Amino acid sequence: MRAFFKGKDGGPESTVTGYWLVEMKRLLSVALVRFDGQSREAFHTHAFDAVSWVLRGSLTETFIDGRVVKHKPSLLPFVTKRSDFHKVDSDAPVSWAITFRGPWVRKWREFIPASQRFLTLTSGRKIVEQS
Repeated sequence: MRAFFKGKDGGPESTVTGYWLVEMKRLLSVALVRFDGQSREAFHTHAFDAVSWVLRGSLTETFIDGRVVKHKPSLLPFVTKRSDFHKVDSDAPVSWAITFRGPWVRKWREFIPASQRFLTLTSGRKIVEQS
């Protein structure tokens, strides 16, 4: 378990910074996340399901199948499922959200459009499979 720490949310190339209140990957994580502009050009799934609220700014969630969903500050949260293959961009220079994440599974996926590569990742963003 870790508490009260800051780090990149999504790896070193990510434009998202997380400010974790608590991280217990087997149970739950709670974090404030700061989205700085456009995300890197990679679609991804997650190792967890999440419920999040935009607190400030607005976000555009683009799915690998072409669907686009806008998220703005609201009393209603938006849900991210482990299986959602997406990327998220901030529509403002900076957007903030709070996220409550469930237990982690061991693997998730990433798709890099520039190279047309699918990656399977595990803890520490280690690549366990490429296609």
